[in-house]
Amino acid sequence: MFVLELSYTAPLDAVDAVLAEHVAWLDELYARGVFLASGRKVPRDGGVILAVAAGRARIEEIAAGDPFVRAGVCAYRITEFAATKTAPALAGYREDLG
Repeated sequence: MFVLELSYTAPLDAVDAVLAEHVAWLDELYARGVFLASGRKVPRDGGVILAVAAGRARIEEIAAGDPFVRAGVCAYRITEFAATKTAPALAGYREDLG
């Protein structure tokens, strides 16, 4: 599982100019089962996405396709972690390291 942390690198008006494209991109990845949760950081200086994929290279490829990245208004920090404990709704994503 991955935590994708977005940090805006441009003023909010530049971010807002590509927001609709970014939301459409998010919707597509939710439909494919890659994204599990996402939202703005508070204060609004970026966002966070919880995602699943076959590996880090795939997640990096996905992040590079974000309209925010293509427009140069954000940078990603990607953290991989083993979800050994989850809420019942996320049980299918648990990893057994034992």
